[in-house]
Amino acid sequence: MSKRKKAKISRGIQYAILLIVVVIIIAVADWPTLLDTFGRVDIAVNMFPDVITKALKNTVVFTALGFILGLLIAIVLALMRLSSVGIYRWISFGYIEFFRGLPALVVFLVMGFGLPVAFPGFNLPQLVIIMVALALVSSAYMAETIRAGIQAVPKGQVEAARSLGMSSSRAMFTIVLPQAMRIILPPLTNELILLTKDSSLAYILGSSVDGRELAALGRAEIVNSANLTPFIVIAVCYLIITIPLSYLSRVLERKYGSAEPGVK
Repeated sequence: MSKRKKAKISRGIQYAILLIVVVIIIAVADWPTLLDTFGRVDIAVNMFPDVITKALKNTVVFTALGFILGLLIAIVLALMRLSSVGIYRWISFGYIEFFRGLPALVVFLVMGFGLPVAFPGFNLPQLVIIMVALALVSSAYMAETIRAGIQAVPKGQVEAARSLGMSSSRAMFTIVLPQAMRIILPPLTNELILLTKDSSLAYILGSSVDGRELAALGRAEIVNSANLTPFIVIAVCYLIITIPLSYLSRVLERKYGSAEPGVK
């Protein structure tokens, strides 16, 4: 028997096993209970339009603001990591390791409840707290990605810029960083997806009806309806955000992933 026929038979067996598993799950599952618990159309309909006009919008706003602030912090941290000044490298290293080691939940709790206790009277708007918490979490990861992207740019690019009379800082911001961004766009897009999901932790801070994001709205609707259908609606809303971002990440990876720095 040829290798091609063996591979064909192997694929057929795998598909058959998968089909059998699916049939067993369909046959064994308690569909009436599942539909009543997770598929109540009336409960799902009652969540609209607030789930889109308020919760989905707030999730996108929280994520975007946290990502932008986190990216700015990450660029500074990456440059500090590559600095010739030792204290800058150690500060950046400590920040990155500290926030990469902490669960995002802890960061939200400290920002939302720890700071007001430590500094009485120091009360930030909730939007700022969420934005900063997301930025602190994401910047530690993005800093390492940006540092790797900067180091991937050939040193000859910097040497050529310096030979033209550019200062180190100007060469970094006009020559190196633009090329590095092409390299790190796919992983940054993945970080944006993770940040979108991390934004769900904002519900622990509490919020007004207009300030709820997807997780907070879903939790409130589950309590009100005593049903888990809102979980499905919220999950679909997250997929509406993350699936296009995942597709964008794959497109960017195909376009820039294998491209050499400085070559279009």
